Amino acid sequence: MRISDLDYDLPDALIAQQPLAKRDASRLLLLDVASDGVEDRLFTELPDLLPPSLFVFNDTRVFPARLLGHKDTGGRVELLLLRRNPEAPDHWLAMGRSSKGLRPGMELSLCDGQLTARVVRALDHGQLEVKLEARGDVDALIEQVGEVPLPPYIRRAAEDADKARYQTVYARKPGAVAAPTAGLHFTENTLSALTRAGHQTAYVTLHVGPGTFRPVQVDALDDHEMHEEAYEVPEDTVAAIGRAREEGRPVVAVGTTVVRTLESSIDADGNPVAGLDSTRLFIRPPHQFHVVDHLVTNFHLPRSTLLALVMAFAGVELTRRAYREASERQYRFYSYGDAMLIRGRVR
Repeated sequence: MRISDLDYDLPDALIAQQPLAKRDASRLLLLDVASDGVEDRLFTELPDLLPPSLFVFNDTRVFPARLLGHKDTGGRVELLLLRRNPEAPDHWLAMGRSSKGLRPGMELSLCDGQLTARVVRALDHGQLEVKLEARGDVDALIEQVGEVPLPPYIRRAAEDADKARYQTVYARKPGAVAAPTAGLHFTENTLSALTRAGHQTAYVTLHVGPGTFRPVQVDALDDHEMHEEAYEVPEDTVAAIGRAREEGRPVVAVGTTVVRTLESSIDADGNPVAGLDSTRLFIRPPHQFHVVDHLVTNFHLPRSTLLALVMAFAGVELTRRAYREASERQYRFYSYGDAMLIRGRVR
């Protein structure tokens, strides 16, 4: 595939800037791969649109990773924390932005002086290693004074409400700098409705990194270097998938992050393996899916690896048609936008 295969036109007015008042009030575009059908639905109809299935969710939790402040020279600076160094807990991998760049040895005063960061070294892809210090508990201060790192296409400052709304109701394990957005539509009532309809649930963890927003910048997709993300597949989830296969239950991935996690974890026979690992898997056409039968997802950016994954799952032409019709039907796009259910082919 070429980068041009991931292009599509979208009016700016369709990029959702705010979440809906109710999470599950979203529209749902139903895309049926077997029939090439595209239908308008509501998200609340989801439990009735599939036979009794196993829904797999990503329970990562977004932490307020965006820290604002100034350099020791006085210039403004923005720091986006990515992940802690497990061997040196006060050291973090981060991305920094300032008018004249950040160099090793610089001291940064963050969040009105409540946090201090020293740049330890510069790394590849604009990343930094920084050492964080504070008078109190660093983690507690980050939770208190950090900002939710909203994606760049949301053209407004983060608000207090985003700390709850840019988070799934089942988020448990902190570590993501971006939300697994397909899960933002689910409420406790939706989860209960799934159970009443005979569906089962399971969880994996993939800590979404900033690379999820990075557009593909090479002409040939085969030349794209995928960002690395850490994931965990619990033993209970592997067992649930095994039972689902025995019972003839389809496996439904709630979000592209779940697809990447499950497809990254497989052994030589295509069975998911429990444990902690990391992945650079770039799913694009053609890709043989081993675990996932159906997919709940949001609408993704042009020239993104997420759109390439959807095209691999639903087919290039059907995906293009779905996105074109979603635009014509005034669906809301991206993180705070509407959802799509892709019913895959029956195995």
